[in-house]
Amino acid sequence: MIKLIHTADVHLDSPLQTLALRDPDLREKVQCASRDAFTRIVEQAIEQRVTAVLIAGDLFDGAARSAKTAAFLLAELDRLKQANIRVFYIKGNHDAENPLTGETSLPDNVYVFDGEGDKVQLEGCDVWIHGVSFSERKAEKSLLGKFSTPVADAINIGMLHTSLNGSASHDVYAPCTVQELIDTGFDYWALGHIHKRQVHGEAPWIVMPGIPQGRDIGEPGPQSATLITIDDGTVTTSEFPTSSIEFTTLLLDVSEVMDATALQSLAKEALQQLVVSLKSDDGIVRVRLQGQSALRWQWLRDQEQWLESFKLLCRETDRLWMEKLIFEIDDMPKSVADKSALGELSSLMSTIRGEQAFNEEAVALINEVLSALPASERAKLLPNEHSQQELAESLSGQGEEQLLAIMKGVGDKGISA
Repeated sequence: MIKLIHTADVHLDSPLQTLALRDPDLREKVQCASRDAFTRIVEQAIEQRVTAVLIAGDLFDGAARSAKTAAFLLAELDRLKQANIRVFYIKGNHDAENPLTGETSLPDNVYVFDGEGDKVQLEGCDVWIHGVSFSERKAEKSLLGKFSTPVADAINIGMLHTSLNGSASHDVYAPCTVQELIDTGFDYWALGHIHKRQVHGEAPWIVMPGIPQGRDIGEPGPQSATLITIDDGTVTTSEFPTSSIEFTTLLLDVSEVMDATALQSLAKEALQQLVVSLKSDDGIVRVRLQGQSALRWQWLRDQEQWLESFKLLCRETDRLWMEKLIFEIDDMPKSVADKSALGELSSLMSTIRGEQAFNEEAVALINEVLSALPASERAKLLPNEHSQQELAESLSGQGEEQLLAIMKGVGDKGISA
């Protein structure tokens, strides 16, 4: 029996650490998260006595490397060497130009595939590892042509960093189809690039292991790596957990909530249940308040207080940290038109927001603010040609609601947080 571990997209030194800038108490946990995930992979490799660890690209997050990261990585790779475990590594789009592996001598148990492609036999068995690295950050064409044919009467494993035939949340790199992978005749494809775990086939195995440590709310839930077992020519797989922190979203329906105390109780109970369901050591939670409520204006008026209150409730669990509080609460239906001063003001603001001149000025102001941001950040906020108008409408709508909530609350005792 031969065991291997397949992982990808470790993203050492990932921007996950930027979240911690808003919460000093979270800083150390978050800064170490991607390293902790890699350490767990190493520990599992040693515990399972695997023959090799396969890293299918994006071991690093970008070109910048810290001395601390270099020391950490070399120490972990040396642990594998001491356990007689080999490491096979292909470079992906994030680490194609990698000064660490280019300037630092890696332990001799590590084999880095180049951009021309190669194959290596595992010592003492009929298992061959094939791999092709990215030569540069862009690989817009398929790399399958660089793989050699499978070795006859052996287990052949291919390592490829690819977007396959596309993913909405990832750029297109080294594209290919699942059928093309099947047609190669390999027994297992160790893929990387897409951060969500996906098994595209079992004959042969075509596995995207996912990111071992989520970096934001868009990569939710516990993360894992893949254990490959080869027994008498049969290949099987299983997952094992790797993430120390998991991102999650909590939905709370406030339709039946009549006061602040009730909301506190509802939130506390829900957060305690969330803690029980965590698979990782800690959780970073985004809370969405939903439903219909006559108290909508009060929730909006006091949203900053509620954010702080939810932060405290999370901290009381000892395992949860607050990422964001989102209000998605609708007003109760009105049987008659609101003839009050605030109702008329609301109607007037809605009319103004619909005027072309207002929207043009709003877009101009947004462009002025965005011009001060790096191009990469502007691209995230404005992914398409309609984004400017959509952002202007969203921000003006939020501003209208916040102003009405504040004005409606003048003279009211409000809600104690």
